[in-house]
Amino acid sequence: MPEPTTLLADRIAIDEQLTRYCRAIDTGDWDLLDTIFTPDAVVDYASSGGRRGPYPEIKAWLASVLPSFAVRQHFVTNREITVEGDTATSRASLYNPMGVRRSDGGLELFFTGATYHDRWRRTAGGWRIVERVLEEHWRDARGR
Repeated sequence: MPEPTTLLADRIAIDEQLTRYCRAIDTGDWDLLDTIFTPDAVVDYASSGGRRGPYPEIKAWLASVLPSFAVRQHFVTNREITVEGDTATSRASLYNPMGVRRSDGGLELFFTGATYHDRWRRTAGGWRIVERVLEEHWRDARGR
């Protein structure tokens, strides 16, 4: 069993990566995603109408689709992280308001609630996601 301080440091590092992912997506810093996923990661956003595939393809897809949303804000909470040596799993709740600009300048908003199910690997560069599965639970598309 790892030392409590090592386990705590690993959990904090993974928690920071979950937050960094939100910043990358919400600001459009697509290259920041390279510090969060392994090159061979598999990412599955199919439950929300997105795609499933190898990380490089999903990164390109995100960079092509998400800029059409004028508002993107991800809140990742209720993080459960289990570390076992150089691998880990996490389960985190997602609340995600997004919006597109209307022709009158206003916003057409929608909201989703989901869970991220992630598998992690410790690498020379730190903790990285090797598999992400998004499980969308609900969507409220007011005005759409």
